[in-house]
Amino acid sequence: MVSQRQITIGTADGPMPAYESRPDAAPRGTVVVVQEAFGLTSHIEDVTRRLAAVGYRAVAPALFHRQGSPAMAYDDFEKVMPVMAELTAEGLRTDMLATIDSLDAAPSSIGVIGFCMGGAVTLYAATLRPLGAAVTFYGGGVATGRFGLPPLIELATSLQTPWLGLYGDKDQGIPVEDVERLREAAATAPVPTEIVRYPEGQHGFHCDDRPAVYDADAAADAWRRTLEWLDGHLAA
Repeated sequence: MVSQRQITIGTADGPMPAYESRPDAAPRGTVVVVQEAFGLTSHIEDVTRRLAAVGYRAVAPALFHRQGSPAMAYDDFEKVMPVMAELTAEGLRTDMLATIDSLDAAPSSIGVIGFCMGGAVTLYAATLRPLGAAVTFYGGGVATGRFGLPPLIELATSLQTPWLGLYGDKDQGIPVEDVERLREAAATAPVPTEIVRYPEGQHGFHCDDRPAVYDADAAADAWRRTLEWLDGHLAA
């Protein structure tokens, strides 16, 4: 059985809502689930429940809390872009560290998983502290950087946390050449890293709430690899 609830995380910029899922038994570790560009969507909440179903406590913070924590439709870019444009590197650092600090868990037992925008934030978080594991699903800003952060190619050399990157070759916003440069950069980090590419994968291939881009085979393989990465790197 899995339980869910809304919680609040204190930050230097005020309270931040979050969605938490827990297994009934003692959790085998804790995973921070980092939202998409569309906010703390039903898909992100579902990811926390999937993690709880296999024994992890999962917490998804609402990184748009300074803008009222909106969750937006996948085709409503007129609303998405202005909200996302207000994100800053300082704010992301504040929110991710506040979330990690709120977990009351050993850093080695904490994982971070992020999707879309959250994939980039996840790699950044993995450079801030040595945590147990991190997994990025199609995180952008690979060669150019976003939100005031350096490009992921530059950040990857500073990884302090074992990191797995999952990318689709048909992602129109993330060229394969950039993904390969990211692979090379991450390989120089002092922690285990890996990148997996899906030849038919588009941006958002894991999100079953987006039929136009969802790829069931890629999503299943990526989820299997995610759980294996967590199992292999998180301390019990």
